[in-house]
Amino acid sequence: MSAPSGRVYSAYDKAYQARPEQVKKRVMRNAARRLMIKKHGKTALKGKDVDHKRGTKAGNSASNLQIISKSTNRSKK
Repeated sequence: MSAPSGRVYSAYDKAYQARPEQVKKRVMRNAARRLMIKKHGKTALKGKDVDHKRGTKAGNSASNLQIISKSTNRSKK
């Protein structure tokens, strides 16, 4: 199967993303994005990422979320 970007995902990738802990993390990230869209509007998040300041384990409280550029968020280690 090929993604819109052209990348071919292996069976390992699909199995990894289907693991319960990965599904839980993805659900949490999606919920955080929806919360920020509700608070700031869809245009404020266009081309940006929602970052958890203290990590996802700290939850999706408004004080733990910030809108930052994709490159800045994805360069964090």
